[in-house]
Amino acid sequence: MEGMVAKNAGMPATPEDLINVDEVLGKYYDLVPDVNVPEERVIFGTSGHRGSSLKTSFNEAHIVVISQAIAENRKAAGITGPLYLGRDTHALSLPAWKTAIEVLVANGVRVRIDSRDDFTPTPTVSHAILTHNRAADGTQRFTGDDLADGIVVTPSHNPPTDGGFKYDPPTGGPAPAETTNAIAARANELLPNWKNVARVPYEQAIKSDLIKRFDYREHYVDDLKNIIDLDLIKNSGVRLGIDPLGGASVHYWELINEKYGLNIGLVNPEVDPRWSFMTIDHDGKIRMDPSSPYAMKGLVDRLNAGAWDQYDLVGGTDPDADRHGIVCPGSGVMNPNHYIAVCVEYLFGGNRPDWPAGAGVGKTLVSSSLIDRVAASINAKLVEVPVGFKWFVDPLFNGEVGFGGEESSGMSFLRFNGRVWTTDKDGIIPDLLAAEITAKTGKNPGQLHEEQVARFGQSWYKRIDTPTTLEQKQKFASLTPESMTDTTLGGEPIEQKMTTAPGNGARIGGIKVTTKNNWFAARPSGTENIYKVYAESFDSEETLDKVLDEATAVVDKALGE
Repeated sequence: MEGMVAKNAGMPATPEDLINVDEVLGKYYDLVPDVNVPEERVIFGTSGHRGSSLKTSFNEAHIVVISQAIAENRKAAGITGPLYLGRDTHALSLPAWKTAIEVLVANGVRVRIDSRDDFTPTPTVSHAILTHNRAADGTQRFTGDDLADGIVVTPSHNPPTDGGFKYDPPTGGPAPAETTNAIAARANELLPNWKNVARVPYEQAIKSDLIKRFDYREHYVDDLKNIIDLDLIKNSGVRLGIDPLGGASVHYWELINEKYGLNIGLVNPEVDPRWSFMTIDHDGKIRMDPSSPYAMKGLVDRLNAGAWDQYDLVGGTDPDADRHGIVCPGSGVMNPNHYIAVCVEYLFGGNRPDWPAGAGVGKTLVSSSLIDRVAASINAKLVEVPVGFKWFVDPLFNGEVGFGGEESSGMSFLRFNGRVWTTDKDGIIPDLLAAEITAKTGKNPGQLHEEQVARFGQSWYKRIDTPTTLEQKQKFASLTPESMTDTTLGGEPIEQKMTTAPGNGARIGGIKVTTKNNWFAARPSGTENIYKVYAESFDSEETLDKVLDEATAVVDKALGE
């Protein structure tokens, strides 16, 4: 998941690692972006706009113009229903949430905020939008009156300095490129004169009749019985530990316990915008990634020191609860690819009989080929798409896939009845599914992964992130199958070179090259100035390193280095 590992990776955060919350909040209001500086413009990746107030890339001006652009966009699209507005636990999320309310109310938008004044997980916003837009017969509406959409104020698992702002259209999932591009273009058009955008002062706006309170927690938790076999978990007595990593799911687990009689324990209920309780991630930063063995090392150490006596397995969620992490006794933090493969075999192996016939396994093309081998073994169709959960939105709606998963620990899947649950990533249901799998099979996901390795072979997988510039990132668009002139990769004949995804024909923004037992993919990040090279080998770790070297040479040539 990383290239060079920082010396302090996996070590407890020190005072020097912690943000000054007052400074981060002060810069949100004090620094004003310059539209002529590329890094200070509004830029939408696969998950909206992200940045830091300290770098003048996430400030009041950005949120004012993005909110205005969204208000104009939804009006032009004929979206007249409520906008569901949520936020996570990052320091910048609350001020940005307030700014958004000021602009949305000034535009006459009806806004739904949490009735408990609580944090709002990303999946609960998606769930609320889809429920609102569901017709009486249970089908989803995409046209007509009173369609709802939403905004989640979150940079997901990014460091504490960061803020994020993403828009969910009436489909409930990440907005397509044409929507985010239009919003970004309009926002940047407004940015030089951002103070001219109409706003209603927050203390007045929050009392407006346009603001209605909505119980996201009750609404979401009450519906969990329709996607997870909670009675099975209850009757098995499986003890599930949860570490919300100081994120938005922190208050949801108590209600899940209470409503369904489960045995869930919060390993760490602390919420701290500095994330002082974290261990340092691979690159020397505090990053709340529940799938990272470095970020999760503090939890694993605590479990190995005796806390395993209280739990059979432990799940984690990130700040907006759209990502999950699974920790099992003896095997530690599961690689997300490995857990996806376990989930696929369980869900498609007879445990969801009412799913649509022919519903496939959705995976991104940078996810492990172990998933391909598992899917083939149970005759499940594989639907491979570019990076970005937005590519699973339509397939989840139309039943083309029953499950969509990303190597970065994001997934969602269908309800028992085969209808859509969420079209954005949900970090809560994978943790509960791990308990269901354990209850049903008598083995935890880590043990089931070892059984899969015995059947399908061991693989070695790595992702390397390399700093780059906006200009270099744009050069990835010039990559073609012909950019890879070699005929072998890792000592094997190349079978396929692709710049479009086989599952939907969409451009991947980079290149993927495959052989029988090896592959690599290279693409720029949509939210950071880095490019990513992913690689996997079913041969050996040495072969993986060779594949990475060859992949890096291809990228360097394409970037003119």
